[in-house]
Amino acid sequence: MPKSFSDSPLRVLIALVTLGLVALASSCSKGPESAAPAKAGTVKIGFLVKQPEEPWFQLEWRFAEQAAADLKFSLVKIGATDGEKVLTAIDNLAAGGAQGLVICTPDTKLGPAIVSKAKAANLKLIAVDDRFVGADQQPMAAVHYLGISARKIGEAVGQTLADEMKRRGWTPADTAVCAITFDELATAKERTDGATAVLLAAGLPKERIFRAPMRTADIPGSFEAANTLLTQKSDVKHWLVCGSNDSAVLGAVRALEGRGVAVENAVAVGINGTDCIVELEKAKPTSFYGSMLLSAKEHGYKTSEMLYKWIKDGVEPPLDTRTIGTLITRENFRKVLKEQGIRE
Repeated sequence: MPKSFSDSPLRVLIALVTLGLVALASSCSKGPESAAPAKAGTVKIGFLVKQPEEPWFQLEWRFAEQAAADLKFSLVKIGATDGEKVLTAIDNLAAGGAQGLVICTPDTKLGPAIVSKAKAANLKLIAVDDRFVGADQQPMAAVHYLGISARKIGEAVGQTLADEMKRRGWTPADTAVCAITFDELATAKERTDGATAVLLAAGLPKERIFRAPMRTADIPGSFEAANTLLTQKSDVKHWLVCGSNDSAVLGAVRALEGRGVAVENAVAVGINGTDCIVELEKAKPTSFYGSMLLSAKEHGYKTSEMLYKWIKDGVEPPLDTRTIGTLITRENFRKVLKEQGIRE
């Protein structure tokens, strides 16, 4: 005979049956809505950028985070600086349960591969800033895209330079244009083409517009390109400088300084408005006159919001959305940055 009833197999059996009945009763008492986890708040979106260290992309991420907080979705920020990292990131997003991604690709020619990879993973896709290019070297118009009106931004730069030239009383005979170019990127080419077209219309002869191609799309690349041009054209008295972004123009400004060109003899206007703040804050003005500030909030918040609504509510965004810029100078940049939510 057992030492106690607790050791009895019958007692164990009774306990197990009792536990089962309790669990069954508990399950039956729950409403039908509790049978499966709620789907609300489960949207996950990836936001990939090509240069995560750049202020512009950090701002895009910041506003994407704001959208995630406002709309209650999960955001995954990824720095994808080359094609391999982009494709790996898409695989990881899919494996992690993401339903879509926003991407500024490090190479626009990766477009077909990105589209194919996203489609296979059933991920909705929006390209931001730089538009995908297909195998035919044409923009992939079927891919949802939010970017700037590149030609119009460039034209605004050209008009600003033309207005300053007129205000300062410079003549076409003693003035030349240093256009820092990076034609490998279609968006960059549209910007510089737009600027030079306006300057031509303003009366500058074609032979006074000099294009300085960059080998690399950064300040060192711009400096090298501008320095080569300035060495060849040392007789020019007044310079107007444009480029595809702030970095391109800042490199040229440094080259002008290195060649001994006086601040009052050059006017440089950039594009982006986020990579030139330190320049505008300098106690002593440089020849960097201003920049066309692009809306990082539109590019970060709006793309994320559009993708979220597409995933959650089935509201497909427009295929092509464009933004414009606002001129910032030493006189107004603090006020404008505050209005744009970039600075307090």
